[in-house]
Amino acid sequence: MYERMNKVAVVTGAANGIGWATAQRWAQEGYQVALLDMSNEAVLARANELGQPHIGLACDVTSESGVTAAITAVMSNFGRIDTLVNNAGIGDQTGATVVQNVEAFDRVLAVHLRGTFLMSQAVARVMLAATPDATGARGSMVNLGSIASSIGLPARNAYSAAKAGIVGMTRAMASEWARAGIRVNAVAPGYVRTALINELERQGALDTKGIAHRTPLGRMADPAEIAEAIVFLGSGRASYITGAVLPVDGGWTAFGAPEGTLQPVAEPACA
Repeated sequence: MYERMNKVAVVTGAANGIGWATAQRWAQEGYQVALLDMSNEAVLARANELGQPHIGLACDVTSESGVTAAITAVMSNFGRIDTLVNNAGIGDQTGATVVQNVEAFDRVLAVHLRGTFLMSQAVARVMLAATPDATGARGSMVNLGSIASSIGLPARNAYSAAKAGIVGMTRAMASEWARAGIRVNAVAPGYVRTALINELERQGALDTKGIAHRTPLGRMADPAEIAEAIVFLGSGRASYITGAVLPVDGGWTAFGAPEGTLQPVAEPACA
């Protein structure tokens, strides 16, 4: 039998983007990783890419029974959960508020907000039943907020509401579980250079140069940079941090002056 490592991380939305970068980063930290995603084929491929003892599980985070089954499978494989990353999410519908579809609105809230709630609830039951370590810690959770948690993005009603709700839920759960030894924090990314962003750029549907100009650091984030913040908050290195929301946005939410006050974005050097 493969010798198990000491700690276990569960990552939702783990087949691509920030979730995949985070799963890789936890594996580098020596954690056993349970990768969860809607796509069974994709998440199994990612788990195989990481190799043993990591596992991939298909999971619809909006389904209570699906979440229960996934966490049961994680416990069957590893016997413990030390950290949860609630990363699963979908894009918002486009178009003016007056023509938006309520079913699409509900779907965005279900994946982001209901999904975070159901996963946190199921994992908390495991953590609360666990024996605390020598410091009294039982585990940690990191939720994915966004710059949309705190600023206005025109027409992105469902996404903004969901991400603001995640921040509120993060603070509520952190306060509830702090003395039980469970820390709950959130990261709030800005624009991240994912495959979806690359495709939108290719289609001309996203002004990536405008985004880079508006961002004080002058570029989008790489998914690995968001993963670094997630793993820090989820690890023992952040042992005295709970209920916090960490912006990882290149200075986007800190910047309040006219865009013209920023220096031009430097063009990348030619190879």
